[in-house]
Amino acid sequence: MSDKPRKKPSMTKRMIIMLICVGVLLAGLVGFNLFKAHMIAKFMASNAAPPATVTAVNASYQTWQPQLSAVGSLRAVRGVDVTTEVAGLVRQINFKSGEDVKAGEVLVQLNADTDVAQLHSLQATADLAKTVYNRDKAQYDIKAIAKAQLDSDEADLRSKLAQVAQQAALVDKKTIRAPFAGRLGITTVNPGQYINPGDAIVTLQAVDPIYADFFLPQQQLGQIAIGQVISVDTNAFGGKLFQGKILSVNPKVDSNTRNVQIEAAVDNHDRKLLPGMYANVKIDAGTEQRYLTLPQTAITYNPYGATVFVAKPGTTPDKNGKVMPIAQQVFVTPGPTRGDQVAVLKGITEGTQVVTSGQLKLKNGTPLVINNSVQPTDSPNPTPQEQ
Repeated sequence: MSDKPRKKPSMTKRMIIMLICVGVLLAGLVGFNLFKAHMIAKFMASNAAPPATVTAVNASYQTWQPQLSAVGSLRAVRGVDVTTEVAGLVRQINFKSGEDVKAGEVLVQLNADTDVAQLHSLQATADLAKTVYNRDKAQYDIKAIAKAQLDSDEADLRSKLAQVAQQAALVDKKTIRAPFAGRLGITTVNPGQYINPGDAIVTLQAVDPIYADFFLPQQQLGQIAIGQVISVDTNAFGGKLFQGKILSVNPKVDSNTRNVQIEAAVDNHDRKLLPGMYANVKIDAGTEQRYLTLPQTAITYNPYGATVFVAKPGTTPDKNGKVMPIAQQVFVTPGPTRGDQVAVLKGITEGTQVVTSGQLKLKNGTPLVINNSVQPTDSPNPTPQEQ
């Protein structure tokens, strides 16, 4: 048996085997990374933020009438608590609570029997003094008495007549009349009741027209003028507007508040407005303007500015194959406000779809489901609602 030396593999064959092993290893690494990337993408897709349900409107231009607003109070043109100058017992009440009276109409009659009797006595004394004076004057004409006697008789007559006038004034004060035309309030005085001077009998208010007093900042003085039309409303009549005109402007500005008082007369022919009511006063100032308008709920105010979320067309379909719009935050410059609305000066254009509620759950790129079945309030003249 011959011993022959074994042949060693050639260097080329070993190089080929090494290259094949390295290729297999690299292919395994690449495949693993691709698989890992695929699984991560699948996991992220399954954990994407769910769509957010929001309301939205299309920004549009509206006509605005610039207005000055203030809260004032209503005051009667004339108003007084009817009282008495003299004490007395109420004999008769000639009115009913809440009725309208004319100027000079008798309201209350106090017991004046004693005063009337005293008046008659003083009148009789005055008549006697007049008779004496006339008789002595005739005697003086024929030089039967001295001039001093006639002067004494004349002075006595004047004194007696003054006492009659004083007593007549006292009797007249026992008849209490309406000092001006107006509407009476509710009285608690009854016949037989004794009242003292200064005791209130009933309130009397002249309420047609009625005054509205309100204050405006000094920087708005240039926008008002005497005779300018105002609108007044209260919460008592469902937002009904009452028209009036500015009567006067206080010539002095309050140095503490820098406000000036305005007085206006408001038409109150149906006498619904009453003194003491508060009133919302609005004054048209300047010409009409057009603003891009949104509900105030659409704007979020932050330390770094005001923003809105707009609905942009999406690019990625959902699992149902539907492409939903996505949210994008945009900075805007808000302008004046009126009621529930705000004007937008910069940041968006007409027709832009803007989110009006549900912004707290949004961020850039959040898919949106727009449901406008319940919209936030968007009224230029809102009224309070009781729940």
